[in-house]
Amino acid sequence: MASFTQITKRRRAIRRRNRGADRKRKQAKRSTLSYDELFAGCGEPGKPAPAVEAKTASTEAR
Repeated sequence: MASFTQITKRRRAIRRRNRGADRKRKQAKRSTLSYDELFAGCGEPGKPAPAVEAKTASTEAR
């Protein structure tokens, strides 16, 4: 039979591992952009993509 100290150590290790996994899961959920956010700059489906403004020499020097 395991001692109370060993049981406590194992319980603490398991809880710490689970908390780390929960933290990573929460981070990963938000770091992935939604479909709408990812393709927002492409315009509406079936229509041409929005035109990109051409940079001029005066704006590049800034």
